[in-house]
Amino acid sequence: MRKSTLVNKLFFAALGGIYVVAFRSLGKQVKGLYGKRGIRPIAGFLDAVRPSLRPSERLRYVPSLFWIDASDATLVRACRAGQIGGVMLALRIAPRTTAAALWALYLSFVSTGRDFLSFQWDVLLLENGLHAIVVAPSRRGKRPPTSAKALMRWLAFRLQFESGHAKLASRDKTWRNGEAMAYHFETQPLPTPPGWYSHQLPRRLQHLMTYATLGVELVVPWLAFAPRRLRRAAFALLSGLQVAIGVTGNYGFFNLLTVADNLWLLDERPRTRAARLATKPPWWHRVLSLGAAVPIVAVSGATLASRLFQRARTPEPIAKLQAAVAPLYSINPYGLFAVMTTERPEIVIEGSNDAVDWQEYGFRYKPGDLDRPPQWAQPHMPRVDWQMWFAALGPAPPWFFHFLLRVLEGSPDVLALFEHDPFGGKAPRYVRALLYDYHFTDLATRRKTGAWWRRELLGTYVIPIELDDLRRLRP
Repeated sequence: MRKSTLVNKLFFAALGGIYVVAFRSLGKQVKGLYGKRGIRPIAGFLDAVRPSLRPSERLRYVPSLFWIDASDATLVRACRAGQIGGVMLALRIAPRTTAAALWALYLSFVSTGRDFLSFQWDVLLLENGLHAIVVAPSRRGKRPPTSAKALMRWLAFRLQFESGHAKLASRDKTWRNGEAMAYHFETQPLPTPPGWYSHQLPRRLQHLMTYATLGVELVVPWLAFAPRRLRRAAFALLSGLQVAIGVTGNYGFFNLLTVADNLWLLDERPRTRAARLATKPPWWHRVLSLGAAVPIVAVSGATLASRLFQRARTPEPIAKLQAAVAPLYSINPYGLFAVMTTERPEIVIEGSNDAVDWQEYGFRYKPGDLDRPPQWAQPHMPRVDWQMWFAALGPAPPWFFHFLLRVLEGSPDVLALFEHDPFGGKAPRYVRALLYDYHFTDLATRRKTGAWWRRELLGTYVIPIELDDLRRLRP
């Protein structure tokens, strides 16, 4: 099998599978997140922005199919349709049309999803979806145009290099002094059991891991444009980093998607003239590919230049193009963990019927019970659990009050997001939120007590509140 078409098949199989995972994961939570009685109803959001937008502006600024209907049933059906489409894409059934439909469907969620669909892997999936329309084979056995393959390598390069550059540009001292990985395993949003063990490694080894991460992200991506053997080495190193990240922490489908992008580093041009002629893409595909690649590279290149060189000035035509495509979330800057968190505040939600006896709600994946080990979630993306990590780093965001409101209303869809509901599906009279400082235990403590975590109360995050008061106060 020709490697130039094999990589294409592997990429579409991977991307289709990731779409299945993404829509299936979202489908498990969609009513609790975005339904009529969810935390952030999509229908309510669209009703709120509708008066401020002319009919001709709605799809431009909020590109979503849910302008037509955003009922709970439609949201559930959209997730199911996404899974079916993912299977079709993996099998390369009408790949360009299927890729376009999946991109539009996922964009419909991201453009209206706000807090819970704002992660870098969500926009990375959209960017891959857009690129897939360009790189999709015109006919079976035909290789993608050279410009399409270059576009995929450019994306793989940007994702890794921008993440490395962001770590240095932030001037975060832990990345500069080698301490970042001494904190990362413990303070990342949703660690895994291997993450707990990695935190116990010798400090010197953790320093080495910090500098190795920077080296892989800053140096290795340049090999994406090197000869074949160096690109193979780059694939191994970049994908190896993703395996390490995925083993020690839960990042949904991010690691799988990044490895799928890296596949394009393995692509080869057919070696014989006969093979090149047999797999040559038709002229219209070459024109389509080049026509898409030029503006995408212009926009993303200008964004990268502005990050590398603070005095760099974006030409006005490109700046206008950047503004025009921004609502599509499909040409993005990247920069995971630019600043390493050195502490782990955790929010604990409690309910009570008398404001004296308080019962704790348990999440499926975020830390809570001290004796429960870190959980495996991936490739599932538990969006409330993840956002709880961000919320704990500052004042309570608006969505958190909506969350508490639904708990006090006893919304079945929201309560289903918990693993443990101490009130058995009924609404408590009061809720409150406490803030704790969490730390991993050490090996000796875990052997002695069985505890994976230890915690110290920092204070009250949200004071005890009743339903009527919260309805008046909610942002």
